[in-house]
Amino acid sequence: MTIGRTAFLNIAGMSAASAVACSFATSTLDASEQEASKPNVILVMTDDQGWGDVAYNGHPTLKTPNLDAMAASGIRFDRFYSAAPVCTPTRASVMTGRNPNRYHCPRVGYPLRKQELTLAQIMKQNGYATGHFGKWHLDGTGDNKPILQDNPLNPGVFGFDRWSSSSNFFDIDGKLGRNGKPFKLEGDSSVATVKESLEFLKECVKDKKPFFSVVWFGSPHIPHRAADEDKKLYENCTEEQKNYFGEISGIDRAVGIIRTELRNMNIADNTILWFCSDNGGDFDKDSVGNLKGGKASLHEGGIRVPGIIEWPSLINKPRTTAMPAFTSDIMPTVLEAVNAKVPSPVLPLDGISLMPLISGKTEKRDKLMFFWYGEQYAVMDDAYKLYLSTKKGNESPSLYDIVNDPKETKDISAEKKEITQEFKQKLDEWVASVKLSQEGKDYPEGKLTSPDFEPKKKGKKANKKE
Repeated sequence: MTIGRTAFLNIAGMSAASAVACSFATSTLDASEQEASKPNVILVMTDDQGWGDVAYNGHPTLKTPNLDAMAASGIRFDRFYSAAPVCTPTRASVMTGRNPNRYHCPRVGYPLRKQELTLAQIMKQNGYATGHFGKWHLDGTGDNKPILQDNPLNPGVFGFDRWSSSSNFFDIDGKLGRNGKPFKLEGDSSVATVKESLEFLKECVKDKKPFFSVVWFGSPHIPHRAADEDKKLYENCTEEQKNYFGEISGIDRAVGIIRTELRNMNIADNTILWFCSDNGGDFDKDSVGNLKGGKASLHEGGIRVPGIIEWPSLINKPRTTAMPAFTSDIMPTVLEAVNAKVPSPVLPLDGISLMPLISGKTEKRDKLMFFWYGEQYAVMDDAYKLYLSTKKGNESPSLYDIVNDPKETKDISAEKKEITQEFKQKLDEWVASVKLSQEGKDYPEGKLTSPDFEPKKKGKKANKKE
């Protein structure tokens, strides 16, 4: 048995103190290994970029030299996952370290609950300047509009000092709300968003204050509209491909700007730069790296995404890891990395700190990863993946040797009955825990106090539009 399977913790029944000890362990690093100053943190997330949508994962056409360089100098994940196969719940998982179903954020357009304690709020309480730049999509509207000051669920409500944000995706010459005041970007949306965020970073460096910056691009989400300079890289492609590939090259340019400016400001060594996507690909088979499924699916193509962590002062031996991780791990990892004090955390958490991996002390995951989207469920550890769809009353799960069969071509549930039964039992226990969370049992009040927001019902093609 693998570590992930035998060491599963059902922290739903733990005391708060025990759960915090498991989820926010004291730093695994010796004092001599830690930086004298708190590390800066930049979280970069793209919109609908599949696992295959980078040159370093073997895409036959894409040119992503900056992402390739980042992957070659940091920790590159072969198995990094979004917590959901669509954007809103995944973004919520980054902010909370929890599965979004726990707080009624199961699909696109549902809001983040005010009762949740966010990563930005904790970072702010620990002396960090906090900024959000780009797509928000946690306010319950789903509109492609700038977020204004009167929006009751704007990023500022959840702990961001500075924000230039849109409710949903945005494209060339898009519009954002700068702390509630609308303004227009110029040119490629990813590059323009990064330039906006750099003003915040430079002010923090000038003031000698550590920063926590969240940069969430609106690309390569439809409609695909790339800048001319990025389209020129793909002259032999169709117009549709030029725009899609060009948007990703725009993302790559934006990441290159961040990396260059961090070095120009002499803060790259002490800055954690984390790159990933919010869900699997939505363009073609190459976008998902020929994996099964795509956006809105809990098969690999819908949730396996590019993932890279760069932190030169600590990650001085670049490597590729096969250890599975997902976006719910971001919050506990960052909090341990900065040695944050965590006041009254909302429990249970679904993510773990990846600091043991980052510091080179393990390549094994000690906790199962659970996924729930609509009528689909999945459970994963280092070696196996259980997939279950209850559509039309089907209750028979499939089991895959995900290491040797990443395309999920052979169901081995009949051969591995013990593992299948164990995973299914753990899934049932986890779902029961989530349902308790949905009743508000995780909160100090023991109930839900903020109203539930129900987004407008979407058509069958809503996933394509969101």
